[in-house]
Amino acid sequence: MEQNELDQETFSCSICLDLLKDPVTIPCGHSYCMKCIKAHWDGEDQRGIHSCPQCRETFSPRPALKKNTMLAALVEQLKKTGLQAAPAHHCYAGPEDVACDVCTGRKLKAIKSCLVCLASYCEKHLQPHYDSAPLKKHKLVEPSKNLQENICSRHDEVMKMFCRTDQKCICYLCPEDEHKGHDTVSAAAERTERQRELQVRRENIQKRIQDREKDVKLLKKKMEAINRSAVKTVEDSEKVFTELICLIQKRRSDVKQQIRSQQETEGSRVKELQEKLEQEITELKKKDAELKQLSDTEDHNQFLHNYPSLSALSESTHSSSIKICPPSYFKDVTAAVSELRDILQDILRDAWTNTSLRVTEVDVSLSELEPKSRAGFLKYSCEITLDPDTSHKKLLLSEGNRKVILMNEPQSYYRHPDRFTDWPQVLSRESLTGRCYWEVERRGTVYAAVAYKNISRAGTEYECGFGWNDKSWALICYQNSYEFVYNSIRTSISGPVSSRVGVYLDHRAGILSFYSVSKTMTLLHRVQTTFTQPLHAGARVGLRGSAEFCKPK
Repeated sequence: MEQNELDQETFSCSICLDLLKDPVTIPCGHSYCMKCIKAHWDGEDQRGIHSCPQCRETFSPRPALKKNTMLAALVEQLKKTGLQAAPAHHCYAGPEDVACDVCTGRKLKAIKSCLVCLASYCEKHLQPHYDSAPLKKHKLVEPSKNLQENICSRHDEVMKMFCRTDQKCICYLCPEDEHKGHDTVSAAAERTERQRELQVRRENIQKRIQDREKDVKLLKKKMEAINRSAVKTVEDSEKVFTELICLIQKRRSDVKQQIRSQQETEGSRVKELQEKLEQEITELKKKDAELKQLSDTEDHNQFLHNYPSLSALSESTHSSSIKICPPSYFKDVTAAVSELRDILQDILRDAWTNTSLRVTEVDVSLSELEPKSRAGFLKYSCEITLDPDTSHKKLLLSEGNRKVILMNEPQSYYRHPDRFTDWPQVLSRESLTGRCYWEVERRGTVYAAVAYKNISRAGTEYECGFGWNDKSWALICYQNSYEFVYNSIRTSISGPVSSRVGVYLDHRAGILSFYSVSKTMTLLHRVQTTFTQPLHAGARVGLRGSAEFCKPK
């Protein structure tokens, strides 16, 4: 061992394996960097016993540490004479490190591996590769534990060639037997080709990164704009609703005041009439008393003398005008207020629908929005139930109003203004906005459709038939083919025919897609438009046909 190496090992800290810094000597005589031994003992504080990392002698209580000035001076002197702190590549190799293949005893960490020598070297043993002319030509790489993978297991030679036929590295003897007749080149040539491809791929990736970073910045700006707009809109809508509430409260107060005023007026009339009647009753009782007194007179002459002096009984003008009515004097007011409530409910419901439709979604590309697999579509699955009030009279609904079958005889449906009367079709109960996906299992000819609720219920096919007007879109599923119809424009569709059709709707983005669903999903037709109202799923069934809206699975 050289003197320089001995000095380095002698004055190295056994914890960090570097030259001592602020050396301290503990009671057992071993020396460490002050920082290293402190950190070691800090980890032992909970046990209350502190030990020497080398000899394991224990100390309690924790010894006080003082700088070993003599040792510190020696280290400084050694530094001045040329010994420097061991660089990282002079550290000893640990279990995870690549060890120098030349070092004996305790091996140092390798700083390079040679692909020609198939060995790894520390700084000292690597020096000949820098000094010797033949060794300078060797290929040096970062330390590797996998150098033996460069040796051909068949010929025990370094693999410097590449077989393009089998896509594997080979040695110069392999083309003579196992890879005879194959397309082979030098590993360096293949690396150059692959490096060129790799560079192109990196450039593509870097361009995509730049594009995505631009998109992220744009989306951040959009988010900020959305947030600002949302805050402002909330404030404005709160102001409007406050005004609306104040208006309703004022109308409430006016109605109450009007009722009280009418109550007071009608009450005064009744009270006045009551007082007159009570006065009349008093007078009548007085007159009746006089008549009774005269009637009780026993003297006939006196009776006859006083009789002419009795005044005639006046006719009452009140009793004939009084009618007994039930206590519903203000029922007209109640009816008017109830009617106002119903009108407001309708207005608020329509206003809410319009409000939800006017909220604009962030404009991102179609490819980022639409799912790529059935599992992705099922995340947006919704359960569709059919509305019996819209069903044509010859359609039979079953399976919890999820299945529809065309029958020969009319069903016992009651009259309803929403019912289709001329074409065998039906709409869903659900109003569809946002992103939705559903599947239809069909037999025979079936229209898988979506439509606005205000589509006509009666008339020609061009007025109310799914797909034949501007209020509905339909994929017609025939026995062996498909056809898409919108506003009477027919488009033939090619694609695998299956018994199940998937429908994907992104209302705000204006996307409507139809898929053939089997073991895989195949896009049949996609519509890009602008939907102005909520949509309803629909189905139209041909003779002996049926359609079932499947539960999401």
